[in-house]
Amino acid sequence: MSSAKKPETATSAWDKCRACPSGKCCNYITQSIETPRSIADFDHLLWQLAHENVQAYKDEDGWFLMFMSLCRFLQDDGRCGIYARRPQLCRDYSNDYCEFDEPAENGFALYFRNYEELDAYCRKRFRRWDRRFRE
Repeated sequence: MSSAKKPETATSAWDKCRACPSGKCCNYITQSIETPRSIADFDHLLWQLAHENVQAYKDEDGWFLMFMSLCRFLQDDGRCGIYARRPQLCRDYSNDYCEFDEPAENGFALYFRNYEELDAYCRKRFRRWDRRFRE
């Protein structure tokens, strides 16, 4: 996920894919999760963000884990190396409006890039956050 400027000439869906630096939509996967509500829920989410390349966000569709992991079939030129045999999810993906147009994080209500950001949020949200180990 980058804030790199897009070239002015990329207007169609095909042009966007060709001009997209590093295949932005192929640099991560997301997994929906239950809405965390309790201290225990957020402590579990904190454990997940303690792992490398794991982030979390909340948007209009709910809460998600985001795994920053490059698709192994993404070629150096940004194209799919298994295009004819790509998974259905990739086939169904529409880039009519995608991260080439605007970074995804612009639509996040909450965004935690790492353990420290979530921990800071929890310290503000829960007065008893630091006492969770004693209870």
